[in-house]
Amino acid sequence: MPGMAANPSIFEFIELPEDQFKIHWLKWLIPAHNESIKDYSKRIIENIHHDNIVLIGVSFGGVIVQEIAKYIKVQRLIIISSIKCRDELPKKMKFASKTGIYKLLPIGLLDYIDHLEKVAVNDYLKKRAKLYRQYLSVRDKYYLSWAIQNMVNWDCTTVNPEIIHIHGDKDIVFPIKYITDAIVVKGGTHVMIINRFRWFNKYLPDLILKGRKVIENNPKIIKI
Repeated sequence: MPGMAANPSIFEFIELPEDQFKIHWLKWLIPAHNESIKDYSKRIIENIHHDNIVLIGVSFGGVIVQEIAKYIKVQRLIIISSIKCRDELPKKMKFASKTGIYKLLPIGLLDYIDHLEKVAVNDYLKKRAKLYRQYLSVRDKYYLSWAIQNMVNWDCTTVNPEIIHIHGDKDIVFPIKYITDAIVVKGGTHVMIINRFRWFNKYLPDLILKGRKVIENNPKIIKI
C-alpha cells in the first residue's frame, strides 16, 4: 500500500524473486463521506484475493495495512516509513490533532504541483516537480482531507507484536527519535522506498519469509 496520495509506482524498483512471491499493488480509493478508517480498510480488503498474504505499507499506507490486518489473516505485516501507534507521532502532528489545525492545511496538491512545474527555474526543481507528478497522482481534495484527518487522529494504542517496522534515520515526516522497535536504514529518508530500493531488494525476501528472526541473526541490520 503506497503512501498518502501516492500511486503504486513508488514500488516500481522493488524486485522480489518471482519463483517465491507475487506482488499485488493496492491502490487508494476515494473515501465515502465521513467514512471511518475501519470501513475504508474493509473496502480495501475487497481487492485482496490471495492466500498467505504479506501486507506492506508505506507511511499512511502503513497505517492502513495495520487496520486491514485486524480483519484478515496475514502471514507477515511490514510497515515502512510509518508509525505503529500514536506514541510515535511527532509532536507537531499531535498538536494538529489536539487543536484541529489540520483542518486548515492546504490540500490543493494538484494546484501545488502545477505551480511548481511553472516556476521551476533549475534542474533540481524541475526534477522534483516531475517526481511529484509521477508518484503523487491521487489528488482528490476530499481524499487528501480525509487522509490527513485520519493520519493525525489515528486511534491506536496497541501494537501488533509481530509487526516489522523499517524506518530511515533521516525521515523528517516521522523523525526517528519518536520511533521504537524498528529496523533502521542508515541515510534513509521518508521516500527511501524509491531511492534506497536496493536495500529493500536485498533484505525484504528474508524478512518476509523468516520474520523478526532475520533481525536477530543478521548483524548488518541495525535495530533500535
